[in-house]
Order: sequence, then C-alpha cells, then structure tokens
Amino acid sequence: MVYLALFILFVAVFLLGMMVLRKGLFSLSADSMKIWIVRMTGTPLKGLIAGAIVTAILHSSSAVMVITIGLISAGILTFRQSIGIILGSNIGTTFTLEMITINIDIFIVPLAVIGAFMMVTKASRYQNIGRILFGMASVFAAMRGFSYLADPLTTLPVIEHTLNQMNTNLFVSLAAGTVLTAIIQSSTAMSGILMGFLSEGTIEFAAALAAMLGANIGTCATALLASAGAGKEARLTAYAHFWLNFAGMLVFFPLVDDYAKIAPLTADRMDVQLAHASVLYNVISSLLVLPFAERFGKMIIFLHGRNKLQ
Repeated sequence: MVYLALFILFVAVFLLGMMVLRKGLFSLSADSMKIWIVRMTGTPLKGLIAGAIVTAILHSSSAVMVITIGLISAGILTFRQSIGIILGSNIGTTFTLEMITINIDIFIVPLAVIGAFMMVTKASRYQNIGRILFGMASVFAAMRGFSYLADPLTTLPVIEHTLNQMNTNLFVSLAAGTVLTAIIQSSTAMSGILMGFLSEGTIEFAAALAAMLGANIGTCATALLASAGAGKEARLTAYAHFWLNFAGMLVFFPLVDDYAKIAPLTADRMDVQLAHASVLYNVISSLLVLPFAERFGKMIIFLHGRNKLQ
C-alpha cells in the first residue's frame, strides 16, 4: 500500500506542477492570448494554428477548451469559430508529451529551488516565471516517480491484474484510459503514467497506445463539465470536442496492433515512441477533419442544437 500511496502522491505532484506551470504561463500572457485567439479564428485553418500554439504554451488542451467556452459564453466567439481551435488543441497538447521525454534529471532540484525562491518575490512577473520553473520541476519529478514505481506497483495484486487485463485486451486498455483520464482530468498526466510503465516494461506498447486513445476521450469530460452552465453554443463546442476525439478513436483503434509493430522505427525508447504516436494520431486526425470543418460543425448542430441556437 505504501507504493500505491506514493503513486497517488506523484499523480498529485504532476497535476499540481501542471496547474502551477499553466498559471504562470497564463498570467504572463492571458490577455494577449485571448485577443490572438479571437483574431485568429476567421477560418478553420487559422483557428487550428491558434489552438495548437496556445495549447502548446499552456500545456493543456482542457485549459484551452475552458477558455474557448468562456469566450463563446461571453459572445466573443461563435461555435463555428471554435472548431478550428478544437482541432488545434489536440495537436498542441502533444508538445507536452514530447517535452517530458527529455531527460533533465540533473536540473530538477535547481529548477525547483530557483522557482520557489522567485515565487515569493514581490514582482508579479518574477513570481510567474518562478511558477513556470517550479511547475516544470514538479512535472519532471513526477515522471521520474512514475518510472520508479512502475515495477514495485506490479507486486500489488490489483495493479498486476489490471495490467494483465490491459495487456491481453485492448478494449480494457481503452476503457481504463478513458475512465482514469476523466477522473484526474488530464490526458497529459495519464500519458505520463503510461510512459512510466512503458519505461519499466510493465505494460505493452499496444496496450499503452489504446489507453492513450481512451485518454483523448476522457479529457473531454473537463470541457463537458465547463459547458454545463454555459450557453447553447458553448455546449456545442464541448460536444464537438467529444465527437472529434471519439471518431478519431474509432478510426485508429483497429490499427493499434499494426502501429505497435512499426513503432520501434520511430524511436529507441518506448516512452518516446508513445509520444511520437500521440503526435501522429492527433495531427492526422485533425488534418483529416480540417477540410470538412464546416460540415462537421453542421453535423454537431444537427445532432445537438438544430433550431436551438440563440
């Protein structure tokens, strides 16, 4: 139980690090990012670029979706303008996965110390920079923790049984990725956990890839919750986010085993292979939908809001 408690602690550290990092980045550039999002949504392609860049900066597609829903609720954006942002946010979130595959172990403690010191200074700019540094240190420390605990956790019967089920049944992996991501509300954290298990060889690549597809669905829970009390167009944006990720899963899930066979060609380390797979999946699925963005929007309106938009 000690290992399980430590694992939960590292999940909390990861989520806290992401929150602090995001707060620092957002505080430094919140107003300019919102203005840029509004200006860059004239076409789905521009929206895709804006969504990808802002998500890469904030390290959270969920945060970008919440911002977008807020702008729609305020009447600044429309549902149709948000489609490109949705497509781009799925691409931008892969930047974080690529970033956490970098080995910066020797810098974790210095980043944390410098960041903590800057966070207690009086200047708000330095405080935000400190949050960024401290948040990064926390995220990388949690990643190392996931790797360290991946093997000891398999001594727990429930974890061993779950991993065996995931390795032998991809549908279980898909469901596990969806449910756990919806609970912790972070597909990045879920992918980080999977990378830790991959690094120690306690989960097979195909199972991790299926769980990652599930994580893309589970992360929609945040936007759906954020839209609950918002206007009708904001709810349509949350629905569009869900259906895009669900459709992408339906297309790519049958190809998981085939991709697992060629994954070693993309990188030597399995955690890096998963990060690259996430990039390919999100880029391809978003670019496939981009030419049909207007039709996709009309389909969402037909399914969830026909004759109901304000």
